[in-house]
Amino acid sequence: MDYQQLAKRIVQRARRKGARQAEAFLEVGRQSSVRVHQGQIEDLTQSTSKGVGVRVVLKDRLGFAYTSDFEPSAVDHIVDQALKLAEFSAPSKLNGLPSGKDLGRFGDTGLLFDTKVAELPGDWKIKTALEVEKAARAEDSRIIAFNGVGAGDSVSEVYMASTEGVTGAYSGTYVYLYAAPVASDGNGLQTGYWMDYRRFLDDLDGPESIGREATRRAVRMLGAKRVKTQQVPVLFDPQVAASFVSDVAGAADGNAVYQKASLLAPLLGKRLAGAHVTLVDDGLMPRGLATAPFDGEGVPTRRTPIIEQGVLKSFLYDAFTARKAKARTTGNASRGYNGLPSIGTSNLYLEAGTKSPEELLREVDSGFYVTALLGHGTDPVTGELSAGANGLWIEKGELTHPVQEVTVAGNLLQMLKDLDGVGSDLQFRSGAVGAPTVRFRQLTVSGE
Repeated sequence: MDYQQLAKRIVQRARRKGARQAEAFLEVGRQSSVRVHQGQIEDLTQSTSKGVGVRVVLKDRLGFAYTSDFEPSAVDHIVDQALKLAEFSAPSKLNGLPSGKDLGRFGDTGLLFDTKVAELPGDWKIKTALEVEKAARAEDSRIIAFNGVGAGDSVSEVYMASTEGVTGAYSGTYVYLYAAPVASDGNGLQTGYWMDYRRFLDDLDGPESIGREATRRAVRMLGAKRVKTQQVPVLFDPQVAASFVSDVAGAADGNAVYQKASLLAPLLGKRLAGAHVTLVDDGLMPRGLATAPFDGEGVPTRRTPIIEQGVLKSFLYDAFTARKAKARTTGNASRGYNGLPSIGTSNLYLEAGTKSPEELLREVDSGFYVTALLGHGTDPVTGELSAGANGLWIEKGELTHPVQEVTVAGNLLQMLKDLDGVGSDLQFRSGAVGAPTVRFRQLTVSGE
């Protein structure tokens, strides 16, 4: 089936039936994954998915319907359904598709599709997941079980058309490995987790490397204890730093800003951090997991600095929120075929610094290196962070003993000000949000 033609045909039908504007967003994909346990296959899943969402605007009224049935009668039915729903919805001048100045030529994404991933033999996942498990067990005899070990891959295609002149398509591949071993020293259990997630098979860490690192992360937490309540320098490892980066981007969501539900709302153009802090959302990042030529409503993606050299430069918008806020869309509409667009990030990351993580550690006399934060993260309205934390204690620049059952507390704005070290080890370990090791001058660690 020619999916691009189908998208165009849907738009033409909606137009003929009286829609002022119409858009078709179509997704096709296949996914497969395996989980293994003690040298055996625990679960093997393969699935395909497809669907199309139709958005229409009729006299300032919005209608939306979707289907996973591509038979001509079913497709005609959802066009009619979207138009009928539009007739009954409340009119708003803000309803409308992106058009004119918000559209244009798509940027260069580079390659997003790896034929090696698309053509992986069915037994690759099984063989590789078993190698991950074997390597994790072999690394340390204190591994007694696994919460999960697995591998997976997927192929996705997106097609789009609209009455405003959008016509586009792209396809991409994804492949991943993960392990979550459980370690015991006879007195307690600790879990570790490690994964890699890539578009290209040749970029993926090997199974031995994933298994060994997962084990190392579990075993190093054995014997963890609480520490006294104190204010000390705190380092976040790249995975924890990535969740902090997500919290900052959440506060830069244009809708939250418009509703005054973000502490960043009044701070555009103001300095939030030192010149070594640059936070970017980049929809065109080479080989990025969220790289695409256009966003969920056909607007060309781009590189948007949220914080540039410490200064708050931009909020993130889709077309509807931008219209509401009298701003311009930043190409950050995120969606699946079965929902309306909303603001989301693409490849979001804190730019790497020049110091190695070891250098950042060496400069700390006494402090806390956080490897896991438990809880809800930062409140975007108040900026308050209070979360359970696990990690390793730092003495005289060295990681000494494991720490658990403590709470780390701070405030987003103060943390940005106190962010005094950015590592050179930028990683996108488990998705499209990346960060290097970061160090804060001082946070409250609450324990005994």
